[in-house]
Amino acid sequence: MKRKPKTETIKRKKHLMTGNEAIGEGAVRAGCDFYAGYPITPQNELTAFMSRRMAEKKRIFIQSESEISAISMVFGASLTGKRAMTSSSSPGISLKQEGISYLAGCRLPGVIVNVMRGGPGLGNISPSQADYFQATKGGGHGDYHTIVLAPASAQEAMALTMLAFDLADIYRTPTMILTDGMLGQMMEPVEISRFKFKNSNSISKKWSLTGAKGRNPQSIKSLYLKPGGLERHNINLQATYTEIKKREVRYESLYCNNAELIVVAYGSVSRIARAAVKRLKSAGKQVGMLRPISLWPFPDKVLKKYANKTKRFLVIEMSAGQMVEDVRLAVEGNAKVDFYGRTGGSIPTQKEVEEKISRCLR
Repeated sequence: MKRKPKTETIKRKKHLMTGNEAIGEGAVRAGCDFYAGYPITPQNELTAFMSRRMAEKKRIFIQSESEISAISMVFGASLTGKRAMTSSSSPGISLKQEGISYLAGCRLPGVIVNVMRGGPGLGNISPSQADYFQATKGGGHGDYHTIVLAPASAQEAMALTMLAFDLADIYRTPTMILTDGMLGQMMEPVEISRFKFKNSNSISKKWSLTGAKGRNPQSIKSLYLKPGGLERHNINLQATYTEIKKREVRYESLYCNNAELIVVAYGSVSRIARAAVKRLKSAGKQVGMLRPISLWPFPDKVLKKYANKTKRFLVIEMSAGQMVEDVRLAVEGNAKVDFYGRTGGSIPTQKEVEEKISRCLR
């Protein structure tokens, strides 16, 4: 008897991967041509993974001599139209901020991964969410934004990494995957066959610098010295950001209709919050949850809508309170916003979250 081919079974087989590895596989499958990175815990698995997978695909992997070198190499690769990525953890991302500002100023796409750790300073290697301000408020100098996507699982980490490459190319802007050490090093089953993504060659890059043979020379720059030149450039950038805010807001809601209290959390902490909300909901409590997936653009209009009928929100973060400020701005004083946070790499427990929700409800 002839054996049936197993190709479809193999395609749909789930793979046990860390969040870091899932990000790497997502990048490879999205057509990442160039990766440059420098070791730092807790994202080292991603760099190690890319060193193997990029070689298998005969693409370029470079372990740079520093984080500053890595982001500068991404700048150069992106300049030629290639899909480029770098990754690091909190102190390393700080070193990359000038380069990210240059990418934004030159309207160059690129994917930056931050697997957050405790801070400030060297801090520790435990998970944290204290880089929210840095990621969503620019981080470097000038009036610019990066698209910021926050996965809550290894499966989503792969999907959002693929999406990040598409968004970076479509809007010609740096895009960040913001995760943390818990999700980065946690292992979960990932079904690779679920994902669809654009071919890296399907997005026109006529702006790229690939040599001027047969055409007029082009230039890409962020230096505008003539009067009014820089302002016109900034106006164009702001128009792009306005378009992104219209089209690329992503979030997930759970039990939010008729909720007396809505919990707001993102990333790995949202998993703890979800478990707490589900248990309290099953006990008859009118509690819901909203999880921002895009941290920039932030789902402020959604929160504003819920604030018209829900008069209390609880924001949970692994920080001293950063996203909570965006929630308070979004509800425009129409609802009370409470906060519960853990800092320095400490992770809230489900029981702690349930107790805080119950106190707010009382």
